Amino acid sequence: MAELRTEEEQVDALKRWWKENGVSLIAGVALAAAGILGWNAWQNHQENQASAASMRYQHLINLTAGELDDASIAEARELVVEITDNHGRTLYADLARLLDARLAVAQDDPAEARAALEAVIDASGRDYVKGLARLRLARLQIADGDAETALATLDAGVPESLAAQRAEVRGDAHHALGSDSDAGEAWREALELAEARDQSLYGVQLKLDNLGLGANS
Repeated sequence: MAELRTEEEQVDALKRWWKENGVSLIAGVALAAAGILGWNAWQNHQENQASAASMRYQHLINLTAGELDDASIAEARELVVEITDNHGRTLYADLARLLDARLAVAQDDPAEARAALEAVIDASGRDYVKGLARLRLARLQIADGDAETALATLDAGVPESLAAQRAEVRGDAHHALGSDSDAGEAWREALELAEARDQSLYGVQLKLDNLGLGANS
């Protein structure tokens, strides 16, 4: 009888607990299930967005792979706008903006090229991509006769993985400013960094030779 009372007490306790907590438990389970479903839906959405961005970027690459005429450039730049508007936080948007700068240069529009690169610097959260944009922006600034600003652009942040390229562009800026000794020093540094990282830098040795400065001068 004692065992029976114990079982009855356990059942009564369970009933009381359920009466007091059942609604909350059901609500909690429902919320958990909704959270799982919401997370899965969000994950699916992200995957779909990434896939769509990848497809549009690949189309952009295909458009710009061959000869660039006015029609193909115009179509490509419209596609850049589509990618950046719809997938602005993705790597594809960063890469599309970098490509847009090249397209603007092809259209002889350096102001638009600079704007595209500045958009990458402002919007991207990827240090390597921002570094690429700063290198290309500095080259445009040198071409526009603004080598001092180019040096400031390089100082604003280029990652060490691009140190050899940074040194080369720094040398270009010093050369544009008429400081051949600083240019030679920077170009020699570029070659040393490239060799240490097993990278290729084409044309740097020729720049040194044209100044009458060998790699070890």
